[in-house]
Amino acid sequence: MPRVRILVAVAIVAAAAMFSLSGNWPWPRVRETVHIAEAPPPPPPTHVESADTLHSGETLSELLDRNGIMAADLSGLAQTLDPRRLRAGLVFNFRKPIADSIPDRMTVRTSPEQRVLMVRAANGWDTEVETIAWEPQVFTVSGTINHSLYEALDRQVSDSILGGGAREHLAWALAEVYQWAVDFTRDTRTGDHFNVVMERLVSEEGDVRFGRVLASELSINGRDLPAYRFDGHFFDDEGNSLKRAFLRAPVEFRRISSNFSRARFHPVLGRTRKHEGTDYAANTGTPVMAAGDGTVIRAGRNGGYGNMVEIRHRNGITTRYAHLSRIQTRVGARVTQGQQIGKVGSTGLASGPHLHYEFRVNGVAKDSRRVELGNGAPVEKSKRGAFEAEREILQRLLDGSPEPDSAQPALVAQAASRT
Repeated sequence: MPRVRILVAVAIVAAAAMFSLSGNWPWPRVRETVHIAEAPPPPPPTHVESADTLHSGETLSELLDRNGIMAADLSGLAQTLDPRRLRAGLVFNFRKPIADSIPDRMTVRTSPEQRVLMVRAANGWDTEVETIAWEPQVFTVSGTINHSLYEALDRQVSDSILGGGAREHLAWALAEVYQWAVDFTRDTRTGDHFNVVMERLVSEEGDVRFGRVLASELSINGRDLPAYRFDGHFFDDEGNSLKRAFLRAPVEFRRISSNFSRARFHPVLGRTRKHEGTDYAANTGTPVMAAGDGTVIRAGRNGGYGNMVEIRHRNGITTRYAHLSRIQTRVGARVTQGQQIGKVGSTGLASGPHLHYEFRVNGVAKDSRRVELGNGAPVEKSKRGAFEAEREILQRLLDGSPEPDSAQPALVAQAASRT
């Protein structure tokens, strides 16, 4: 009998559990329904944005008139945005209210560092000049030179670091660093190596451009050539300046069209004679720089030289710059190394635009690509400690060693503080 009672009790508990799960015991339950509220529709747009480009030969008034802004509304705008200085290709961005046919805001980026904001007001336009911030970022790039420095940089530095135009600027900057030590048209050999710590700049709008070379190591034809930027100049690992008394080449050239020679066939005269200088092929108008500090002793027309400048330097050295399209100095003027003194041309006995450059010692012509250019001044004693600390940081970056945030080059920290 007790066993029967136990079975009955178990059956009752099981039935109660089933009713409980069904929601109908001990009383009916209200089943909950979850209602998910629908997201409200987005508010209707209040403005429409558009962009327009200033075309070649077009005036600012024509562009603005095309976008609903009359020339009469431009009073006071010329002080900030001079229509005479605007170049073709500038992009103007407009914001126009939905309920209006006239924009109430426009912006234009007038330079890499500047943006002009114009907001419509009751009596015209309120203008504001905004500074575009650029953040410096440090990268180390390295590779092998097979043909030329530019080809090596263009092939081995990725677009994610620098675009094509910026890579060209990097090549020119490196050539400038080593302009006293390396002739990149003659000295490089297949298998030479470059290692560069460079700074790129990234704007708040995402633009990327080349900044500066901070340090580099070149292995050129068996020579190791380190360079560290410090105090506005470049020094080797011993703290000696890379700058010399004379530039290796006083012009940015495409190629050397004729070397120094005791016997060269002249393309204009049609006969063989001495060629007492180096011809650098370059586009007409390319700037020509003084190779060293000195005094101008001749500036004008000079027979087959065409327009020529001659500079007297120390120790009986004179330099000549011939076939210029334009002379930008005068007799008696004191000039400094790198100062522009004229522009490339083809005046005189010249078959095409180039610079004929002569280097003379006591009146005797020497091959400017082979003469000794002098020694560089060392770091000042009072700054020696600062130079060595900066050199150590830059060297670790060249070696690929990770740097803590607090050990970034002082140059980069200074640049960042100005952005």
